[in-house]
Amino acid sequence: MGTGEELRPRPRRNWIQEERRRTLGDWVAFCLACGHTVRYFEDFEDVLPAACPHCAGELRHRCPACDARLPSAFQVECEECGAPVRDAELFGGPIRKPGR
Repeated sequence: MGTGEELRPRPRRNWIQEERRRTLGDWVAFCLACGHTVRYFEDFEDVLPAACPHCAGELRHRCPACDARLPSAFQVECEECGAPVRDAELFGGPIRKPGR
């Protein structure tokens, strides 16, 4: 890579994360404005509302850069392509803990 950028290894999910996904839904949609979150299974993606039921903000369920589904409510970067999926802060605080 000539730009000086290094490829970061993608974190692997642990067993509890995978079990949660199988029980509550494989994927997540979250409101960019208020943080409302909905877990869903792939078969029900087409019934997700386009707007947040609480504040009418955008309910995002796919990466805007590569269209990958989002597995975590705390995701700020796409696990597939590394593009930002939302701001790293909500209500004045960080969504993810430093170093995660």
